[in-house]
Amino acid sequence: MANDTAYLKVDGEEYELPIIQGTLGPAVIDVSAFQTAGYWTYDPGYKVTAPVESKITFIDGDKGELLHRGYPIDELANQADYLEVCYALLHGDLPTTEQKKDFYYKVSRHMGVHEQLRKFFEGFRRDAHPMAIMVGVVGALSAFYHDGLDVSDERHREITAIRLIAKMPTLAAMSYKYSQGHPFMYPRNDFSYAENFLYMMFATPGDVNYKVNPILSNAMDKIFTLHADHEQNASTSTVRLAGSTGANPYACIAAGIAALWGPSHGGANEAVLEMLDEIGSVENVDEFMEKVKRKEVKLMGFGHRVYKNFDPRAKVMKETCDEVLGALGITDPKLALAMKLEKIALEDPYFVERNLYPNVDFYSGIILKAIGIPTSMFTVIFALARTAGWISHWLEMHSAPFKIGRPRQLYTGEQRRDFVKLEDRK
Repeated sequence: MANDTAYLKVDGEEYELPIIQGTLGPAVIDVSAFQTAGYWTYDPGYKVTAPVESKITFIDGDKGELLHRGYPIDELANQADYLEVCYALLHGDLPTTEQKKDFYYKVSRHMGVHEQLRKFFEGFRRDAHPMAIMVGVVGALSAFYHDGLDVSDERHREITAIRLIAKMPTLAAMSYKYSQGHPFMYPRNDFSYAENFLYMMFATPGDVNYKVNPILSNAMDKIFTLHADHEQNASTSTVRLAGSTGANPYACIAAGIAALWGPSHGGANEAVLEMLDEIGSVENVDEFMEKVKRKEVKLMGFGHRVYKNFDPRAKVMKETCDEVLGALGITDPKLALAMKLEKIALEDPYFVERNLYPNVDFYSGIILKAIGIPTSMFTVIFALARTAGWISHWLEMHSAPFKIGRPRQLYTGEQRRDFVKLEDRK
């Protein structure tokens, strides 16, 4: 609510700008009066602009704090599973025993996909990037579930949210299986959400007694949880902007996936593995880190543009990373290389003073590689996890009146008064 006022003076006129304080974080200034004064604001990248009011996620980058519905992310990751966090994002709080049972039942019953969707995959080349497949397939879901697309109907919105969360691991695994030329595996009701994903990724039709390593399924669940939402980032803002037009939710989530695909957004953990490939071996780490200090190369997976102190997700991910590597007994040279990078970054004053600590992308990339998931699938898994956050923001937007997104611009192009005919152009 507004509890103070700022003032704008332009051409001798004074305009009131209400100052609005949220529950946490900096207050915001309502700049609506700028238009009355004949001006727009200029804020490249929306770095200091809050276009929405939200109750879902809060980040304090200076303190290294990430809250979902008020709960710290490390507590959620260590004491709740991914579907409980999904429920909280969707409904405002963690579920009761009965609510959890009902929600899990609905998700498990919607994990399968329409059989005709199999043919959709056949339209892609075998070497298509899995993210390209996901953009197309998720957008196409509206053609299979068009009977529930009345965005003004709360029941339609709710069942669509469940369908998206439920079907994403199935579609992600199918995109991988298709690229490998392997038969698709269907979800099992006796497996958890994370177990089902790993089963659909790695099992074959002959694996009737397939068992998922509980340490790996737990690690996968934590990766999902730690990537479930991250406030008004580029992909979430894309989902909200697309949703503001009234577009169907499947199209909105497909737009979010497309935005996440960008290397400056969702491709960070993939970039970590590419960096390790570039370094080559443990013997080259010291030289590489000196190049980083000289700003000749970039250190991927360290530091964060939002968290200025530490990434609150990284501690949980490091503990999980240690558990996975210990359980698998892996001696992969690339993982040894990563551990040496971590050691230097945590001890060398150059990196400590600049807060270039290992972030969640560094550890999640190592975990996914250890599990056997190819680099091309890393961003797909990010999209799978983030769908819960995206659809929660979409639901929040549709639960109250909203305006269509319409950013302004600072035009610096030409102003031509006289049209030049073709024969006179030189």
